[in-house]
Amino acid sequence: MTDGTSLAIGDLSALTGVPVRTIRFYCDEGILEPVRSAGGHRRFDAAAADRLRLVRRLRGLGLGLPAITAVLAGERSLDEAVAAERAALDAELSALAWRRASLRAVEDADPAERAARLDLLAAVQDGPRAHEALLDFWRRRVVVRVPDEVVRVHLEMTVPEPPADPTPEQVVAYAGMVAVAGDRALFRRLREGGRRNAERVVDEPTLLYGMREAVELAMPLVRAGRAPEAGPALERFVDAHAAGRRERDSVEFRRSLLPAVAPEQDPRMRRYWALNGEVIGDAAAPGAVVLWLADALRGSVAPA
Repeated sequence: MTDGTSLAIGDLSALTGVPVRTIRFYCDEGILEPVRSAGGHRRFDAAAADRLRLVRRLRGLGLGLPAITAVLAGERSLDEAVAAERAALDAELSALAWRRASLRAVEDADPAERAARLDLLAAVQDGPRAHEALLDFWRRRVVVRVPDEVVRVHLEMTVPEPPADPTPEQVVAYAGMVAVAGDRALFRRLREGGRRNAERVVDEPTLLYGMREAVELAMPLVRAGRAPEAGPALERFVDAHAAGRRERDSVEFRRSLLPAVAPEQDPRMRRYWALNGEVIGDAAAPGAVVLWLADALRGSVAPA
């Protein structure tokens, strides 16, 4: 019964539809703060009903008690709490989508290849960890000091985000990229090549800017399926390397440049970029275009 200023726990339950047992639990958790009557019974003010209704609605949306408590205490806005819950749900759904696609990829595999595919996918349990493995591979390849923004852009171009709802083929391709990145012999070769190149490059920003222009020129050719060829894109590619090394373009310079691009032409890197294209649905990822330009360079100095 009410005393005109407060509600008994049963009255609050009847008013809000929340069971008495649940109300007691919320009191114990500090979500509701009743006062005690002279007889030791819990009494609630009118605001408790509104507070309890809000708790019930947020619980219905799946929010946990810590998040609800933070909202009620004013430590977090309702918008922030809801956005955080949605983000957590998105991550959970993405993880489930990755698992579903992985299981389907194993089911779809030829029986003779199923064991190998299972091993490949078991090493890449979810998208975020696979993505971090690729980021680590490319970060550790950086052997010269460059601005953080340049590194960030480079990583965006070389490491695709895991698809939110991947197909089995995309999961297999992404796992294949992680397998390539985990090849220690390949990593050592790439690092050693990077160090040798760093000794010759004296103007890294100029080289990177020119490379970006060369990639933009070559990208439509790669998308069109054109074989590596001489032309403006290759000329800009060579000019960028020459400017970065403060040398001049010549047949001799182009031949001296071949060892610098040779590590990127490693069959394992070719596989990486082919798999990258399967993940993003575009054969002209920047790294694949650089490989195309390196092949064009080799062709430009090869004997007729």
